[in-house]
Amino acid sequence: MYRTEKDVMGPIEVPADSYYGAFTQRAKINFQISGIKAHQEFLVALAIIKKAAALANMELKQLDEKLGNAIVNAADEVTEGKFDPYFVLDVYQAGAGTPFNMNCNEIIANRATEILGGKLGQYIVNPNNHVNMAQSTNDVIPTATRIAILILLKELIGEARKFEWSLRKKAEEFKPILKVGRTHWEDAVPVTLGQEFEAYAVSAAKDIERMIKFAEELKELGIGGTAIGTGITTHPKFHETIVRKLNELTKLELKTSKNLIELTQNYNCFVSFSSSLKMLAIDLFRFANNLSIMNSGPKAGISEILLPDVEPGSSIMPGKINPSIPECVIMVSFDVMGKDKTVELAAQYSILELNVMCPVIAYNILQSMKILISTLKMFRELCIDGIQADEERCRELLDKSTAIATALNPYIGYQVVSKIVKEALKNNNSIKETILKYGLIEEKDLNRILSPEEMTQPKEADKEIMFKIKNSEGYKKILENL
Repeated sequence: MYRTEKDVMGPIEVPADSYYGAFTQRAKINFQISGIKAHQEFLVALAIIKKAAALANMELKQLDEKLGNAIVNAADEVTEGKFDPYFVLDVYQAGAGTPFNMNCNEIIANRATEILGGKLGQYIVNPNNHVNMAQSTNDVIPTATRIAILILLKELIGEARKFEWSLRKKAEEFKPILKVGRTHWEDAVPVTLGQEFEAYAVSAAKDIERMIKFAEELKELGIGGTAIGTGITTHPKFHETIVRKLNELTKLELKTSKNLIELTQNYNCFVSFSSSLKMLAIDLFRFANNLSIMNSGPKAGISEILLPDVEPGSSIMPGKINPSIPECVIMVSFDVMGKDKTVELAAQYSILELNVMCPVIAYNILQSMKILISTLKMFRELCIDGIQADEERCRELLDKSTAIATALNPYIGYQVVSKIVKEALKNNNSIKETILKYGLIEEKDLNRILSPEEMTQPKEADKEIMFKIKNSEGYKKILENL
């Protein structure tokens, strides 16, 4: 069953029981691209804007209260999700997002018309004249995008903080475990496993602060600027009034702007915020990749840590277990980095008075936030919380490596240490064994020099030990052979 609606292009058939109307029906036919629909937070933000606009216009005596209250009630129902099935449009659509704006306008207009006793398509409440009063797609869609991001940010920050604290707990647990630190894929100097995890936690904390900082600019709203930011068709006090109403409805500390024209043209605030998501993704990639390397084995790799087993690793190799959770994290990280590039390119496409790429910006930022929330939760619960350290393996690799050599530099010098390292590698001996063989350092002094306290933090060399070494026959002998 269909009903016939008319618009400037002529008559069009719309499903009889549909809350959307002619504009949405045309857009639905035109833009069959991905099958991906707008995020829930975006739809909620749209409805909140329509409610705030009705409240502002009623306060300013621009909108009849009977019609305005019907819009408010209909917008509340949209916010509750009652009309989600009627938001049918693809995220890839006409520039600026006019189909999104009109889809919401038509749903609210039809529901408000019902509330007032009318029938679907009768439009006692008009989508353009009443629901869209003092608005344009050009200020509604970027405002909805900002509000949707800020709504979702609370969940993302909450999950990121849990992730950070999970890393900090592991840092404390692994505090005493000494291991090889590596640079350029080679043995470098000793580090504790706890120090590595503490560094990861600090990076996560910086990511959180960066997202919060870059979100601040999103709070400045261009709503009320209408088509190009001049505010045509609005009451002189509409901008400040609707921002106040939006704050009452959202508690997001939203701000008015002194230049709505600039906000209509410039979408760099989205680039900044998207870059903070990219930087979080870069860190997640780094964590996941490093954990996979340290977990490698179980017999022929590094195997300093043991990641939780979550699933069989192979369809052909019996007993093989892969770092499946880190691999998924890396996939998500790549996707977020790619979406950030889309946002960057879309923000460049500002032609004269308007950037028309807001729909693709909204989709990519909100999608990145959604998958990061789920990824942080998965990474924490199924990987980080269950990591175990193989302390014996960490010590074994450290003892076999050249990583402790640098700690000896203040005591016997770079050239002597280099000779010791070269000989140890040649004879397949440890550094410690080679030093004791030459009688360079007494074993108790060597143990002190090579203790975790001495090798993993700034520490002044022990002058008494230095004096004993420099006056030993072993040291004098090795110097003669350099």
